[in-house]
Amino acid sequence: MVRLKTNRGLLKCILLSFLTFGIYGIVVMSEVSDTVNFVATRFDGKKTMHFCLMTFVFSWLTFGVAPFVWFHRISARIGNVLKVRNIPYSFGAGSFWGWYILGSLIGVGPFIYTHKLFKAMNLMCADFNANN
Repeated sequence: MVRLKTNRGLLKCILLSFLTFGIYGIVVMSEVSDTVNFVATRFDGKKTMHFCLMTFVFSWLTFGVAPFVWFHRISARIGNVLKVRNIPYSFGAGSFWGWYILGSLIGVGPFIYTHKLFKAMNLMCADFNANN
């Protein structure tokens, strides 16, 4: 039986990313992409590109467009899994465009999006651990 992590947090991610010169943030987002693929593929039959592949290969090949597409798709997949599993939490592609993109105009939007992403992942993983 697989137990998925349910302890992702924004403050921990920021502090450890700072201490490890950004490596911890890459590891966390890689784990998020792996976990979404593990949980969501049984519902939608799709596979999200690994975060490192998108970041280190496709990001510069597409002149920075790939991260926007990747975050849109993974946010939509997480939102769909939350709906399928009847988890009452509002998250989806709109959260990415609203908080991460438009919210960057007020400075704190990307942090709010990341908090929402981690909370959605924690809820999804907790439900998976309980109900498999």
